[in-house]
Amino acid sequence: MAAASWGASPLPSGMTEFRLWAPAAGEVTVALEGAHVPMRALRHGVFVLRTKAAVGEGYRFRIDGVDAPDPAARAQLGDVHGPSLVVDQGSYTWHHDGWRGRPWREAVICEIHVGCMGGFEAVTRQLPQLRDAGYTAIELMPVGEFPGNRNWGYDGVLPFAPEASYGTPDQLKALVDGAHGLGMMVLLDVVYNHLGPSGNALPRYAPLFFRADTPTPWGPAIDFRRARVREFFVDNALMWLRDYRFDGLRLDAVHTIHPASFLYDLATRIRNGLPSGRHVHLLLENERNDPRLLEDAYTAQWNDDGHNALHALLTGEREGYYADFARRPLEHTMRMLAEGFVYQGQRDYQGRRRGRPSDGLAPDAFVLFLQNHDQIGNRPLGDRLITLIPRERWRAAMALVALCPMIPMFFMGDEWACDTPFLYFTDYHGELASQVREGRRNEFAAFSGFSDPARRAAIPDPNARATFEASRPQGGDTAAAATMRRWFRHLVDMRMQHLVPGIPGCHALGCALLGGRALVARWRLGDGALWSLAFNVGDSNLRYKPGPYAVRIHLEAAQPGMLEDELPPDSLAAWREPPP
Repeated sequence: MAAASWGASPLPSGMTEFRLWAPAAGEVTVALEGAHVPMRALRHGVFVLRTKAAVGEGYRFRIDGVDAPDPAARAQLGDVHGPSLVVDQGSYTWHHDGWRGRPWREAVICEIHVGCMGGFEAVTRQLPQLRDAGYTAIELMPVGEFPGNRNWGYDGVLPFAPEASYGTPDQLKALVDGAHGLGMMVLLDVVYNHLGPSGNALPRYAPLFFRADTPTPWGPAIDFRRARVREFFVDNALMWLRDYRFDGLRLDAVHTIHPASFLYDLATRIRNGLPSGRHVHLLLENERNDPRLLEDAYTAQWNDDGHNALHALLTGEREGYYADFARRPLEHTMRMLAEGFVYQGQRDYQGRRRGRPSDGLAPDAFVLFLQNHDQIGNRPLGDRLITLIPRERWRAAMALVALCPMIPMFFMGDEWACDTPFLYFTDYHGELASQVREGRRNEFAAFSGFSDPARRAAIPDPNARATFEASRPQGGDTAAAATMRRWFRHLVDMRMQHLVPGIPGCHALGCALLGGRALVARWRLGDGALWSLAFNVGDSNLRYKPGPYAVRIHLEAAQPGMLEDELPPDSLAAWREPPP
């Protein structure tokens, strides 16, 4: 195994090579079994040491007399404040070496928080149930080491080390291996735009890792102009895809990564650094609605506009980021289905222009969802959509997402209509815990339902263990849950049989008002067939007119109409017409 550019690398000789970039450091040693072994200073702030260190042995860097964990540690003993561990990434025995992934068009994604599911081994045990529900992919929220034992994962500070409270590196590899054995892809959410507020020692010995002239909501921006910084994150991405065999990555908040050239470089390095023949999917979160990254570098983007438009249409909510969509939610939903982004250069409610035209992108360049960790967990009480709207409307909206040519994503438990909350939780202590708790509550002061301080005081404390425990999905072992899983599986089966084969080459033909609060969207599939969805969230029955040779694929309605072309309130109809 070749030495990595960061961290500890066991070598075939039995030695281990340690590398650290510490441009502000004078002296660096490696603490091993109580002894401090000096590292050799190379050019440009790089320190290196080759010495005997066994796999599994703990170590720390001592930098100018102060101990620090390895920022590229492949594992930690305890949390971010404990010693780092030497890891042999080649020690795991893979059982499904022939796996090459699945084409993107086949993705039906379940977003999962590993901690809420019980850790790596617990998720592995639940894989057959997820497969049987119809999922072809799971997407793990970030698993990099964070302070404490409870966190969404976006406050990680050691991005190479799987979170110790979830399990070991080999247990994470077994999760991925087990999913592959069931025919499922595993995607990983990674955070390259910032590091968390606690346990990050880099500013002390590598201040050049950051740029003070560019603030972000999480502190100074990471300086992607520097080669060592770029290499750090390229190595991280390749580690997850090569050593852990993840099938893809979702990059968090790339609109805060500057310069954007890093994103193109990262995609190129990934494509060139992995064996040919693998299906590797690179996803983005990008508030700027910039389609250029999707033209040839990245596979798809989370469609936040799609979520926001649908949420405003389904619930009537108008506050926060729904203000941009509340005035014309049906029109926005129609544009999203036809063109991808809603905002393509228009001004938002604050007067800022956002986005670029996206109508040239294929539908599968967008990941569509009714909710994800952000949209649930960033509500004061973590309410899921199913608790906000009638059950019939929720089912119709689920069917819309499942049967749209965009790639569908659901949040853990959606397949059985889970209604337990998903709250914002952390495991901070002292002053930082108070700042997070009060900051969280003050964040909602402008919302009408929480203008009263007493009402805000009822918002769960992110640092309380009870907040985390309340966020675990509950109720999945009931007869009602089993019925919902069968319904969800039917939707996925209809998608796989009638829609997925035609997604390559698919393009939108537009979206039209059907009447009231209803729409009909149409796509020309790659095989020439016409795919149509009629969606009604109004109060009255409406008539729609499929073509003379149309075959209705699915009708989701509490009270199906007596006529083949009748669409009741809170319903969705999907049909397919053969090629002309």
